[in-house]
Order: sequence, then structure tokens, then C-alpha cells
Amino acid sequence: MATYVLIHGGGDSSFYWHLLEPELRGRGHEVVAPDLPCDDDSAGLAEYAETVVDAIADPTDLVVVAQSLGGFTAPLVADRLPVELIVLIAGMIPTPGERGDDWSTNTGFTEAAQQSSVDYGDDVAVIYNDVPRELAQEALRHTRRQSDRPGRDACPLDSWPDVPTRYLLCTKDRFFPPEWMRGIVRDRLGIEPDEIESGHCPALSRPQELAARLERYREELGVS
Repeated sequence: MATYVLIHGGGDSSFYWHLLEPELRGRGHEVVAPDLPCDDDSAGLAEYAETVVDAIADPTDLVVVAQSLGGFTAPLVADRLPVELIVLIAGMIPTPGERGDDWSTNTGFTEAAQQSSVDYGDDVAVIYNDVPRELAQEALRHTRRQSDRPGRDACPLDSWPDVPTRYLLCTKDRFFPPEWMRGIVRDRLGIEPDEIESGHCPALSRPQELAARLERYREELGVS
């Protein structure tokens, strides 16, 4: 039995994982999905990582799964606990010393977004484009204000953790343009991303398929 540690994205909550959790529990695994202190202006990356670490009762056979901005927290957790696998889902990938505030410019995301025809002011169209509308509206009701505080913190690690890492790229993502993100994954992790035919939030639009992908990764590594 593994323990899946689910880290939500910016301005979100554990509700994001509510369809994926029973899929993983039904396969006999433990699931930990804490709410990050994203609306707390005193909480930085260290506090985000602390929140996740404190939520884990048994730090064995850990699979850390991070969505979007959660990619800044995942490596910090893996630096503190014996994580067996990291899976980034449409995740942001920090480099040593990089601040979240600088990530968009450093990666070229700002330019990629400007070249896109997507209206970034429409959360449903951008974030939840392939999520059933009623569920998308419910998900929006569970979002929270995202403080700017963690964006001012530099990634404190000297390198990406020495932990097997998989990247699941969402081919219908309207937030992070897929072709641009493929290059970021290659440059920053040195791996080819896997792909899922989904928008930015596959835990809502394709929870069963996402669970199967996670289980395949876990089984390939022999994590019990």
C-alpha cells in the first residue's frame, strides 16, 4: 500500500482532488490531500512544505503528486521525506534559487501566453475547459485567494531531488500551452513528458484515467 500525497495548485483547495481520492483509495492506498495556506499572507514556500509534511502520518512508500503551482512545493517535500516518486501534473518546475515571481519570465511563459488567443480572464474557459460546467462552477466555489507571498521565495534546493520524476502534460491545456511546456520539461527535468488528453485539471475531467496513470507509474517503480 502506497501513500499518495496530493498537492493542489495556486488558489485552490483539496476539493480539486475529491474525484481522484476515491479512485486511489479503492485501489487500497492511503491518500493525503492537505489544504495549502494559500490565502495566508505570512505563509511562504517553507510553510507550504511544512503543511504537507505535517499531514503525512506514515512517511513510507510516498508518491507525491503536484498540480500546477504545487510543483514548487513538491521538491521541498521530497527533500525532507523519503519520497519514492514525484509526479507533476501540468506542474511548474522551479530551478535552484528561482523565485515564483520570476518563473513566467524565465521560462518564456509570459511571451507564450501573449501569443495565445486564449482569454486568461475566463477561468472556466482556461482552467476548466473540459470539465463539465456544473462541476467547473462547483470547483470555482472552492477556490481561494492566492497570496503573492510564496512567489517572493527562492527555491532553496541546489538541484531537483534525486527522486524518480514523471511529468504528465495536458494536451488540451489552455493555461500552459502544451508545445511550450514540452520544451520546459525537457530543459528543466531532462525527460520527455507523458501526455494525457485533458485540459489543465485532469483530476476533475479524467479522474479514472489519471488514477490509472499514477498507478502505472507506481507499479513501474515497484512502489508497494
